[in-house]
Amino acid sequence: MLVKVKNGVYFMQFPNLAGFPELVHAVFTRRGGGSAAPYDSLNVSFGLGDEDARVRQNRELLARITANGEGLFAHQVHGTNVLSANTDGPRQGSRAPTGDALITRSHTQMLTIQVADCQAVLLYDPVQGVVANVHAGWRGSIHNIVGRTIARMERDYGCRPGHLVAGIGPSLGPCCAEFINYTREIPRPYWHHRVAENHFDFWAITGEQLQKAGVLPANVHTSEICTRCNPQAFFSYRRAKVTGRFAAVIGLRHVPPGPR
Repeated sequence: MLVKVKNGVYFMQFPNLAGFPELVHAVFTRRGGGSAAPYDSLNVSFGLGDEDARVRQNRELLARITANGEGLFAHQVHGTNVLSANTDGPRQGSRAPTGDALITRSHTQMLTIQVADCQAVLLYDPVQGVVANVHAGWRGSIHNIVGRTIARMERDYGCRPGHLVAGIGPSLGPCCAEFINYTREIPRPYWHHRVAENHFDFWAITGEQLQKAGVLPANVHTSEICTRCNPQAFFSYRRAKVTGRFAAVIGLRHVPPGPR
């Protein structure tokens, strides 16, 4: 991951996505915002116990850093509903519609996923000019929300999976993804991703789902950063329970044509 800083706020970028001048994306850390402990400090989620005014200030900070139009959020519920920002009309704040993935081809919308151990999976089709942002917790993963998102990108936007470029963000790593009741929670087809006695590699699960959907392995970058193991950089529900959510953002911008 590439580490960047703007206006004193640190964020990360995927090296395979950073080379597209028309693409804006960032995986923010928990640092640089205005929220007090245990939401310190760049918490972007309402409804966790943080002050709403602080959350709004933190979201405005993200908007200033990305500087690319409206930040779009969904009401995430660990489901499999995929929202098209161009047809389903996600709105900002607590009124956002329910869903766990967002797709757009607009140049004025920044798709934002809120996480604290779950994966944010960023997708870009440079041929069709379409981006998606997926909230993939373990429940969404076992129901293949990544594959469902790609299927909708194909159906509604004419995307081809072989053109997609993907980034798997900081999230719970196989070192910490313990499921003591995995025989009841994790479907057997995923058991080959079990490591040690009852830990699972959900990075590998997502990589496998991307590949099965038609994404080329060479086009996928996994951060391999465990949120639970990095308390200074990221919120982690597994570690702290009462905590904030950090943001992963992706969107498109207009790039003026160069000289001929």
